[in-house]
Amino acid sequence: MSKRRIIVVGSTGSVGTQALDVLAENAADFEVIGLAAGTQLDALVVQALEFSVPVIGLTTPPEGGAPEIRQRLEQAAGERGISDPVREIHVGPDAAEVVAGRSCDIVLNAVTGAAGLGATLAALDRGTDVALANKESLIIGGSIVLDAAARTGAALIPVDSEHSAIAQALRSGTHGEVSKLVITASGGPFRGMTRDALRRVTPAQALKHPTWSMGSMITINSATLVNKGLEVIEAHLLFDIDFDHIEVVVHPQSQIHSMVEFSDASTIAQISPPDMKLPIAYALGTQSDGQTRRLASGAVANNWGQPMHWSFEPVNHVAFPALGLAVEAGRRRKSFPAVFNAANEVLVEAFVNGEIPFTGIDKGIERALQAHEPAAEHTVDTVLAADSWAREFARQDLAAQSEQSAASAQGKASGGS
Repeated sequence: MSKRRIIVVGSTGSVGTQALDVLAENAADFEVIGLAAGTQLDALVVQALEFSVPVIGLTTPPEGGAPEIRQRLEQAAGERGISDPVREIHVGPDAAEVVAGRSCDIVLNAVTGAAGLGATLAALDRGTDVALANKESLIIGGSIVLDAAARTGAALIPVDSEHSAIAQALRSGTHGEVSKLVITASGGPFRGMTRDALRRVTPAQALKHPTWSMGSMITINSATLVNKGLEVIEAHLLFDIDFDHIEVVVHPQSQIHSMVEFSDASTIAQISPPDMKLPIAYALGTQSDGQTRRLASGAVANNWGQPMHWSFEPVNHVAFPALGLAVEAGRRRKSFPAVFNAANEVLVEAFVNGEIPFTGIDKGIERALQAHEPAAEHTVDTVLAADSWAREFARQDLAAQSEQSAASAQGKASGGS
């Protein structure tokens, strides 16, 4: 059997590096023909040489551009005593999109945030299956992405552990037999905290996820439950299940990754250790026709001979309102999910920089959603325009909130003097 040719965009991030680990485990089945990254040139060079990749891209190149990247490749290859395998180097904001649009069998999109939309559409437009770790491109693109996949017959294969779990559980019945999708959430580092207590948590605390090792943006999103809200929208789009039939429950042990409840009251769950290599391997083994060959993941299976305890509890929507805001944005469709996502990215950065409290993230998202007026048509241009508008609105809103806080503090100081 010939090797499947794969391109990985977002290759130097958490999911991208784990995907390459899985591909190394299954080297007899795959040939990596393209890689793209954002800023981490050193890591990209190592990956390109290790997998003998002929095409690479870097969205934020060094000052010397492609010639400097070529020099770094040749130097690193010389130190290893090998020849430089790279024939094409693409640089600039559309580098990932260009690389993802090349001919191959499957593209794994692990780009972080809305920036991944172009790569998803480039692959789908060419008719290439997409293993989607970049949930944001589907969430903000919505019908645009689904229509592209339908038009070319390319498959959208989920990589998120929750959606991988649902896809596996759905093999137990038909779409018409589904009663409910149950998405599990770890609850993040602040599970059980009150809204008042959350106002005082620090970025360092938010970045300490109790079960998963992920990038900073997705880790903060897990702490706010923004990520879970995005997953609800993604599940709605991927599996064509109404929002009223998608439920989120807190499962701190992160062993049951999601469940499907069927019309006969039977529930099928997918269970495994919290290791992203498992859903990555499952996605890479999935074909366009939905058939899957399970690949070696490198993960360690559960030890069923040891005692285990699993628990479930409802989401505290008062303490964590972001989940409800995401579902509301998903129901309203058009560019509201794009506004939700873009405002969140700006606000998370502000929180990490110490500019706002943790609870300022969902408050800022809510203000952006309330102020947004979507365009009549839902196109790539209107989505990108909404994304830009939301980022600018969030920045201006941050400045306004900061001025109000300063004025309030000055007023209190004057009144007490």
